[in-house]
Amino acid sequence: MRAVVQRVSDASVHVDGELVGSIEAGLLVYVGVGPGDGKAELDYMSRKIAGLRIFQDDEGRMSRSVQDVGGSVLLVSQFTLYG
Repeated sequence: MRAVVQRVSDASVHVDGELVGSIEAGLLVYVGVGPGDGKAELDYMSRKIAGLRIFQDDEGRMSRSVQDVGGSVLLVSQFTLYG
């Protein structure tokens, strides 16, 4: 399993001109799942992403997670991450 994570102020996904998902502040995550990936890898990756400390605290340090700031996660399947 591979993931590319980006901190965003807002993000959305459109398919054929139709909005299929959107968030305000949070994380945009592109995920590629391989043939050998199972529940253990999914659990690990989801905990890792939820715990990433990439949001600023009141002192300007990057010490808060998406959970700490009450942000959202927009997850997008991206099979080309394995290419």
